[in-house]
Amino acid sequence: MELQTISQVSKEYGISTRMLRYYEQVGLIQSLRKDGYAYRVYDENAMNRLRQIIVLRKLRVPVKQIVSILNNYDAAETVKIFMQNISEIDGEITALSTVKSILMRFVEEINEKTDVNLNLLGDEAVFSVISSLSFSDNQIKEAKGNLSMEELNRANEELMKLEDKDVRIIYLPPMTIAAAYASGEGCEGKTLDMISKFTEESGLLKVKPDARSFGFDCSGGATGIGENSHMYEVWVSVPDDMEIPAPLVRREFSGGLYAAHVLRAWDFQDWRRLKEWVNASDKYDNDWGSPRWESPETEFGNGFEETLNFYNFVQKHNSEMSYLQIDLLFPIKEKENGGF
Repeated sequence: MELQTISQVSKEYGISTRMLRYYEQVGLIQSLRKDGYAYRVYDENAMNRLRQIIVLRKLRVPVKQIVSILNNYDAAETVKIFMQNISEIDGEITALSTVKSILMRFVEEINEKTDVNLNLLGDEAVFSVISSLSFSDNQIKEAKGNLSMEELNRANEELMKLEDKDVRIIYLPPMTIAAAYASGEGCEGKTLDMISKFTEESGLLKVKPDARSFGFDCSGGATGIGENSHMYEVWVSVPDDMEIPAPLVRREFSGGLYAAHVLRAWDFQDWRRLKEWVNASDKYDNDWGSPRWESPETEFGNGFEETLNFYNFVQKHNSEMSYLQIDLLFPIKEKENGGF
């Protein structure tokens, strides 16, 4: 098997180059550096490992558990992890089956009584309905036959879609920003290093412990599967009068409204799902690209990836990737008609 570049692997398996780098950073896969290649490449062993990771992620196994499964050869430990996940899924299925059974009994009761005013929900009958339920039919049955990857993909997409409960609406206030930007392969890491160095050397967190840090792809358009970020920018909020040394630059952010969602298990498809949620909203409009800051060097108006609990992440955990949690922030504005 020929060596494949990060872009080739990303396109073939439909996952972002950033996710591939994350899998490397947590020790799940390894890339190679080869003379004549501008970017990192992957051999057959890495590809086999990646296929295992993809299947396990679609089975909703957390990355931390995948590291334990694939980086040791203890079959008993693997079984223990799988049984733990099965137990959690059993709990979800039982809970959903309970809710479904109650709703079905309500439908039966209402049909029998033709109670269109739903008085049933306000009297003692609701308790008798619940107490009379038999859950013998709700036992989990083993699936017959083999599930295809297409079916697994459909199930995963259904389970991962965003609902109202998954999205928060937040307002980011105006703030002064120290910004770092870089281009080419690894530009995300370069800018993070620049901001981390500035934060440490300036003693920023001593004078501004509430500092917030944001990153975003500013390539001038959405980066597709298999494409590396052409340019990336990272921010940290600073006091208005703080001196910002080159190569960092000062930005003045005017603030605005955002739809927020915590990135789940480094699945950057959550960006697409968040956009779909915004576009389907009856209260908010997509405001991507609106000028909320000026930037002669890079694109403006993008969504952000905010490092949550920035102070603790930097001060206590020395910016270790395993402690990083990210909020996706999608720019929005309220509909003029208020959603009505």
